[in-house]
Amino acid sequence: MANWALEARDLFKAYGEGKRRVEILKGASFKVAAGERVAIVGASGVGKTTLLHILGTLERPSAGKVFHFGEDVFALSERELSLFRNRRLGFVFQFHHLLPEFDALENVMLPALIAGEPPSRARERAREVLEKVGLSGRFHHRVGELSGGERQRVAIARALVMNPPVILADEPTGNLDVRTAREVTDLLLQINETYATTMVIVTHNPELATRMERIFGLSDGKVIELPKDKPWPWTSESS
Repeated sequence: MANWALEARDLFKAYGEGKRRVEILKGASFKVAAGERVAIVGASGVGKTTLLHILGTLERPSAGKVFHFGEDVFALSERELSLFRNRRLGFVFQFHHLLPEFDALENVMLPALIAGEPPSRARERAREVLEKVGLSGRFHHRVGELSGGERQRVAIARALVMNPPVILADEPTGNLDVRTAREVTDLLLQINETYATTMVIVTHNPELATRMERIFGLSDGKVIELPKDKPWPWTSESS
């Protein structure tokens, strides 16, 4: 049996009630092996981000279960979930969500400080991971002094600082030019291959998706595995 890092089992998610009820997920199920990197693709508005948020315990499903390395995460209390997110998950978003009043080092330190690390240890962790993503010379640059690619590298470093076994990324190259997007893609692949970090990446970028080991499509509330050697069904969304 495979060592499943993530398992979504029969997930349903709906918003609103009565005539305003909108069903987003309708029995979505899939599994990701430990150390595997996968992409989730689909047309805009089908619920890819919602699915990623549920995998990351940022939202609860209306029904269904999510397992991380065999653990039913929504059986945890809210406090336990908060600790789980901090120590076991790394998040990378399209809009990096860095704090502009802090420099790169301070932004990356935050998860370690939240986890209760002493400031000296949090700073050491942050310096190490910023060096790993190629930003050793940018420790004390504030967000406004960094390029778009550098900001995303800081966001990736922040996701890595607690050495989580799983990284969840939502359109990590969505706001980048082609060259910078390729650099960020290369960095994500390097992290996966060097540290065996499991990665689930929501993307509209065909180049990024095809460099993953598997591609899942989300359509009509369900997840299907897609062949890598054929065009996506959502051509207009994938250009």
